[in-house]
Amino acid sequence: MSDWTNVGNECDIPEEGTYPVNLGDQPVCLYKLDGQIYATHDICTHGAANLSEGFVIEGQIECPFHQGLFDIKTGKATAAPCTIDLKTYAVKMEEGGVIWIKEA
Repeated sequence: MSDWTNVGNECDIPEEGTYPVNLGDQPVCLYKLDGQIYATHDICTHGAANLSEGFVIEGQIECPFHQGLFDIKTGKATAAPCTIDLKTYAVKMEEGGVIWIKEA
């Protein structure tokens, strides 16, 4: 798993919640939707807000500063004022719930 980084365990992430981690010096936010883990850059592309402090609403993360929305699975900006998509990361889980991510 040379390009993959261990960032925690699936049990650390609440269903429809957020969990901040780092991939090197990059802040990343992990999410759990219907038991699946997803990862995006943790900083809103509109303002300097940590999305891990936002709210998960119907598969989207709402920025805590200006209420812009991003699709968690794709990183696509879905509501103003956000217009620039989020970077996403590849995620895989090992038996026992160990989470690995890498740049997609």
